[in-house]
Amino acid sequence: MPLNSLISEAGSLKKSPLKATASNTAVPKRKQLLRASIAHYPKSKPANKSADERSCESLYQRFYERFYKENIEIFTDGALVIEDGIIRDIGDYATVVQKYPDAAISDYSGKWILPGLIDSHLHYPQTQSIANYGDQLLSWLENYTFPAEMAFADEEHAKSIAKVFINQLLRNGTTTGFVFTTVHASSCQALFSAASDINMAIVAGKVCMDRNCPAQLQDTPELAQRESADLIDQWHNKGRNKYALTPRFAPTSSDAQLAALGELATQYKDVFIQTHLSENRDEIAWVNSLFPHADGYLDVYDKHHLVRERSVFGHGIHLKQDEWVRLGEANATLAFCPTSNLFLGSGLFNIEQANANNVHVALATDVGAGTTFNMFKTYGDAYKVSQLRNAPISPFEGFYLMTQGAAAAHQLDDEIGNLNPNTTADFIIVEPRYDELTALRISENAAFEDVFFALSILGDDRMIEQTWISGQCCYNKKENQHALA
Repeated sequence: MPLNSLISEAGSLKKSPLKATASNTAVPKRKQLLRASIAHYPKSKPANKSADERSCESLYQRFYERFYKENIEIFTDGALVIEDGIIRDIGDYATVVQKYPDAAISDYSGKWILPGLIDSHLHYPQTQSIANYGDQLLSWLENYTFPAEMAFADEEHAKSIAKVFINQLLRNGTTTGFVFTTVHASSCQALFSAASDINMAIVAGKVCMDRNCPAQLQDTPELAQRESADLIDQWHNKGRNKYALTPRFAPTSSDAQLAALGELATQYKDVFIQTHLSENRDEIAWVNSLFPHADGYLDVYDKHHLVRERSVFGHGIHLKQDEWVRLGEANATLAFCPTSNLFLGSGLFNIEQANANNVHVALATDVGAGTTFNMFKTYGDAYKVSQLRNAPISPFEGFYLMTQGAAAAHQLDDEIGNLNPNTTADFIIVEPRYDELTALRISENAAFEDVFFALSILGDDRMIEQTWISGQCCYNKKENQHALA
């Protein structure tokens, strides 16, 4: 379907029967029991800060590989019980079904129920910019990103793209995104509003830039601080929305602007911080010339109190050793964006270094330099990147980095990332044998890791049968319906 048709459909006032809102959702009171194969990580990997183990990467890697294999919870014939938008129970079907004789049963045998996927770094204004040919980072921004973002001065355009964007997340199984908007506060409002319509967990922020970008996209230190504070007051922890202070990257923010945002980071200690870090060597050289007083790229942010828990840095490909150490000490997170890094020729992320320095890592698409909204395919490219580094990321680890691992990194694992009782009922139903080739490749009784890996290489949005948000089905492939249609 042409993009203009998608925008027109998404922007209409037509109500879908799958529509669910934070305020008027009619969540069934009767317990629902869903039968399928189930996989999730009920707990997070421990951080081992032994100096001896940190000095031995191979030992450290074996420690993690053992965790990923031994701590995944798999039910080949499983049951998930939900009620009032919350997960109530999980286990083997034969056991769980006896505990809930009055539950409404839905049988998805042959399919897999997985936690809703978490995309830890992407740009909704770049939805229309995806798959443009031929640039590296800095020219990509100039030729594609900035022109696309100028259009978001129009609030109706922002609302339309926000709905298309969320529908793309849903059809690819993503239930939480860490999202960059534009410099326009109204673009952030549009995204939070669309997510709130289906009670979706979104972390987002107004992009802040006061130099080295088109004049139409510049704010000031004072305006960036004031509008960010207003958006925090309006949206942070309201429903399932959370705010992220969002300087685009160091070159487009002055010291004064970073200082203004750092004041907010100090005042609002539970807000997130998201930006970019060491993606491209030309970018790093530019940062060094713009901030000669700083001891490297990360230090630019650190001097302004922007390196801490709940700081999420996109990329981190070309880091110095002291920066790896500082990120680990700060309990910060790196968003690994393999499709974007390959597409822009930025470099190969070093996940072994991250593990060796106790740096949280979460997978991310980085749409629109990223080439897919699909987190399975994102792991597929992460695997290829890690193969080039002679340290392949296992299917277990890949699954962890888009579910429980990401949630724990962001300190949200009490709500999302797993299927534990009393967490929010965000989950997906995956059809592994959805076409001729996948039916040939994936046997009916295939182990989870084989299913996950095969779909990460061969799969696309057709494998997502349903996406559930807060206990409501917000995308159903068979009915071709989205909650925001």
